[in-house]
This record gives sequence, structure tokens and C-alpha cells, in this order.
Amino acid sequence: MEQFTGNVWTLGDDIDTDIIIPTEYLALKTIEEMKQYGFSPLRPKLASQIRQGDMIVAGKNFGCGSSREQAPEVIKALGIRCIIAKSFARIFFRNSINNGLLLIEQPDLYDDLKEGDSITVTVNHGIDYQGKHYPIASLPDNLMEIIEAGGLVKAMRRKNGLECV
Repeated sequence: MEQFTGNVWTLGDDIDTDIIIPTEYLALKTIEEMKQYGFSPLRPKLASQIRQGDMIVAGKNFGCGSSREQAPEVIKALGIRCIIAKSFARIFFRNSINNGLLLIEQPDLYDDLKEGDSITVTVNHGIDYQGKHYPIASLPDNLMEIIEAGGLVKAMRRKNGLECV
């Protein structure tokens, strides 16, 4: 089982795709150009503070709003390893998986931790924080294959023997 440890950024309930990447920045040509504006309506400096391997822990309904695919792409480009939330908007959940971003639903962790703390995630098993274990559901194998490949297109290329060298 894959395991990783990282620092946590906390966000509340109903973080919508307009907060993740505001509409006015969708006109930029690349995700790399957009990522500096991630979460700017809520926390203008957050994108510059996130480090590779950090995680987001949020409340309910993360990723609600429009179905813009750039939202999970921006989060992944910022270096976020995974998002743990009480619940996710369904279209955001699927867009994230399709972009190779791991999402974990866990109903209790958000209420117990503080921003900046470190957690350890054991994929498809649980989360450990300050001596307490938080169980998580396993994602189906087909979704894990997409995440491990780095996204749906890469997974299909791998499956069909078309991986780029």
C-alpha cells in the first residue's frame, strides 16, 4: 500500500470551482499560468504558500459549482498530493480522477486537525493524525489505475501499449 506524509491546508465547506480558479483566469493559455491564482478569492496568497506534497483537508461539498476541468488541473499543478474532504461534488470528483488527482472522503478528520499539521495517508486504508487513525474507503481498482497513471489519457495509453517513452 502506498503511504505518504504531508502538511495540511484547511478549507471549509462548499469550496466551488470559482474559488479554486476564478473565471477571469481561464483565458490564460496554460495551467502553469493559471495556478498562481488558485484559491485567490478566498485566500489570495495560498497558491504561493503551497509546497509539493501538501494536502488539502476540507469540509462538505468540495468542488461544487461549474464542471470546469481546470479546477483539478490547477490543484494538481500547485503540487497538492491529495484532497481529503467530508464530501465532493460528483463532477469535480470525476474530473479530478480523470486528471490523476487523488480524492479521499473522510467525515471526521476535518473537525479534528489544524492547518499546518502533518498527516500520513495510507492509500485505500486510512489516515493517521496525532496518534488517531481515520479509516477511509478503498477506491475501485479502475479508478486507482487512472490516478496511478497520472490521468485518464495516460491510463488508456498505458492500457493500449501506447505509453510515451
